[in-house]
Amino acid sequence: MMPPSPAFRLARLAILGLGAAVVLYPYLWMISASLKPQTEIFSASLSLWPTQWFAAENYGKAMTRIPMLRVLANGAGVCAAILVFQIVFALPCAYALAKLRFRGREVLFALVLLGLLVPIHAISIPLYAAARDLALLDTYAVLVVPFLLSTFAIFLFRQFIRALPDDLIAAARMDGLSESAIVWRVVLPNAWPAATAFAVFSVVAHWNDLYWPLITVSQTRLATPPLGLLFFRAAEAGDDYGALMAATVIVTLPLVALFLMAQRRFIDGMTMTGVKG
Repeated sequence: MMPPSPAFRLARLAILGLGAAVVLYPYLWMISASLKPQTEIFSASLSLWPTQWFAAENYGKAMTRIPMLRVLANGAGVCAAILVFQIVFALPCAYALAKLRFRGREVLFALVLLGLLVPIHAISIPLYAAARDLALLDTYAVLVVPFLLSTFAIFLFRQFIRALPDDLIAAARMDGLSESAIVWRVVLPNAWPAATAFAVFSVVAHWNDLYWPLITVSQTRLATPPLGLLFFRAAEAGDDYGALMAATVIVTLPLVALFLMAQRRFIDGMTMTGVKG
């Protein structure tokens, strides 16, 4: 196969660069607005570079009007707890569906795929009623418990584990390992790319989730980042956009840092899950 011509590579780079610019511009505008005074944000000029720096005032309000550090800690704690339990529950299920032979395995996998089609909004009313009856509203537990089992995690791990050599599993059994030990001592160390990819999906989804915290939490001390932004906007009467953009930058920065740190394993995990269907 002939290598692509320089003109083709240049055109491809230009198209990718244009796409990146379109995607990044709202984020750059958000950062720019967080550095400007209110009067400059809605001026006729479209310059991203502020003529008057207002960063100290905007970020100072973002950190003091609500307990921002606690909001970030809530988000980190809730996402970490959900992720740990999701992996603990999903990995053995995925291993059983990928490597064990038993009656009804394909039916169970079909049910997992069916679970992927059910959004949280469709079952939020019975979940809310159950949380109310169990007195879990306005607690950290209500933010974690409904998401302990992830059908997407089972599907992703199952696809990855199917690509592992059967000889590896057989050798572990010959060494006397139980099926549970194989999951945690053989499968998990080899499944880190898939685990990292799923971690990015899980953390981003639950860090950005506003719907469930909004209907189950009413106290600022329990607020996750999106709900904290909502409380901040209410405290600011909704018109201090410089401070609101500063708070948004603070909330989104951990996700950007997470993806930059995990991007290589994320790409590996997403590509390797399709090696063997």
